[in-house]
Amino acid sequence: MKIYLFSLFASVLSCHVLVAQEVETPAAENDTTFWQSEFSAGLNFNQAGFSSNWKAGGVNSVAFGSLVAGKAAYRKEKFSWDNELELLFGIVRNEGEETRKSNDRIFLDSKLGYQLSERWSAYFSANYLTQFAEGYTFNDDGTKSLISKFMAPGFLTSSLGMEYKPNETFFVRIGPLSPRFTFVTDSEIIDNVPSNYGVPAGETVRIEWLAMQVFASLDKNLSENLNLKTRYALFANYETLAFDSIDHRLDLTLTAKITNIINVTFTGISIYDLDQDPGVQVSQALALGILYKVGSKK
Repeated sequence: MKIYLFSLFASVLSCHVLVAQEVETPAAENDTTFWQSEFSAGLNFNQAGFSSNWKAGGVNSVAFGSLVAGKAAYRKEKFSWDNELELLFGIVRNEGEETRKSNDRIFLDSKLGYQLSERWSAYFSANYLTQFAEGYTFNDDGTKSLISKFMAPGFLTSSLGMEYKPNETFFVRIGPLSPRFTFVTDSEIIDNVPSNYGVPAGETVRIEWLAMQVFASLDKNLSENLNLKTRYALFANYETLAFDSIDHRLDLTLTAKITNIINVTFTGISIYDLDQDPGVQVSQALALGILYKVGSKK
């Protein structure tokens, strides 16, 4: 009898283990975690103060800047989906002046890809660029003139073409079919910006259907504590194609880590776009702040 009970117990236990294995195995095989993600957020603060009898001169000032950036990438067999978000905003307040912007950008890029070889892929992408707050020029008489705001201008560029990606830090996209939508949703902008960013007077959007885009990005650690990130975009309208009518934009960020969360960041932007200004626009900023960064892998 004892042998019979032991045999029955052993049989039931064996069946339970086999069923558990059968249930658990498909779950492992059906793992759909094909995502890699990265998120970072940073703050920086600068302040300068002088006593009323400070003979070297100076202006009391306070500056504040913020950064939120994220990446999410999906990979499964030959298909890929890459997404990038970058939000920047900064303000500065000098004594005797009202608060002004020091940085302002909204950038979103999304790309679907199909791998054709080890380094080449076909892709379709869309990227969007605008700003958060109103931008002004400040006149000598103390007045100010509105020259930009959210969606004035705003740029939405779609692109179809080929991508060359030799490694995980660099890629370049060549899109011979890249229509661009330029938005200016405030009719008062044209009063201070006669070009209206290329949008015809009385309209809120300009569509450039026949155009080409070249988009390149480098995100590389130069050393353990130094990172370089650059992004370059070229846009050429076939209908008005000439050497001086091609738009160029270069963004550069150099980040040096002092500790795990404290860093020094240098940012620079260079823009050439006749619809905005006949000259080259340049901005740069140097800041000390904190940066929190997390990431997850498959």
